[in-house]
Amino acid sequence: MKIENSFIRLDNLRFFAHHGVLEQERLTGGDFRVSLCLQFDVTDAASSDDVRKTLNYAEIYEVVKQEILQPSALIENVAWRIGKAIFSRWPDIEKLTVSVTKNNPPMGADCDGATVELHLTNEKSAGKL
Repeated sequence: MKIENSFIRLDNLRFFAHHGVLEQERLTGGDFRVSLCLQFDVTDAASSDDVRKTLNYAEIYEVVKQEILQPSALIENVAWRIGKAIFSRWPDIEKLTVSVTKNNPPMGADCDGATVELHLTNEKSAGKL
């Protein structure tokens, strides 16, 4: 049996951070959510049941936390920095989808949030695809 593709997801990580174009947003802060979908070969972990052969979710969370707590004007920048930090730390991750949602964007609309989603390919692992 062969695993064709494998993904690890972390959904709706919640943070309070200070992002926004408006000065008031950066001053008062707001609620944000981050979701990740990491394309990573889990074949060795699945067949061996060895935690050392997969990604450590807690370590990934800490990288996301470190990046999202740094204020930015744009959530596009936050998502980009998260992707860059993850690929830098784990070069075996082949692809990554990063979604950053601002729960209460200042646009006068009743909505669940405004989301930026980036689909990224790790240039370090691109030759292996």
